[in-house]
Amino acid sequence: MTQADINISQISRTLGKAGAAWIASIFLTHPLAGFAQDAKKGEELAQQQCAACHGKDFLTPIDPTYPKLAGQYQDYLEKVLRDYKSGARNNAIMNGIAKPLTRDDIRNVSAYLSSLSGPLSNQKR
Repeated sequence: MTQADINISQISRTLGKAGAAWIASIFLTHPLAGFAQDAKKGEELAQQQCAACHGKDFLTPIDPTYPKLAGQYQDYLEKVLRDYKSGARNNAIMNGIAKPLTRDDIRNVSAYLSSLSGPLSNQKR
C-alpha cells in the first residue's frame, strides 16, 4: 500500500467513497500548476544546457567522471539541480548552469531526462 492509498483511505472514511471520488476527480482533471512539468520544454533545455558535457543521448558524457543523466530518477535530478542552484552542492560549471534555472526549468529537464532509457535499475544483483 502506498502513501497515496493510505491518504485516499483516510479521505474515504471521512467523506465517504463518493466524496473521496469527487475530490480525486478534481486533482486528476486539474493538476496543481506548481507541479506541472513539460518534458518537451525539458528536452529543449537539456539539449541546450546539458548535452555538450553529458552527451547528446545523455549516456555518453565527454568525461567518464561525468554522470549519465538518461533514466536517472526525476526526484534525484530535481534535488541535485536545486542544490547546485543554491550552492549547497559545489561545482563551478554546474553551479553556473543551474543558477539561472527556474523551478519549472528544473522540473521540466528532470522530467525529460528521467523519461529516457538509461542504465539505472531497481533490480537486485
